Amino acid sequence: MKVLDIIVTSLLIIGALNWGLVGFFGFNLVGALFGEATAITRVVYALVGLCGLYEAFNFTVGYEAMHHRWCDIAH
Repeated sequence: MKVLDIIVTSLLIIGALNWGLVGFFGFNLVGALFGEATAITRVVYALVGLCGLYEAFNFTVGYEAMHHRWCDIAH
């Protein structure tokens, strides 16, 4: 599950940077890379949205399991 957490966090960072660019400069990096209305762009946006839901779940309901994955030291 750590690999999934790393992928999710990476996609959320990409999404956050993209929204920052849109907000500050009016520049959509994902749209510029993949085209404004392409299937790939929609997939990227959908994956970022699913990652947001995954993280929201982990920080509320699944916090204890996530904490064990990242903070417990194996003996």
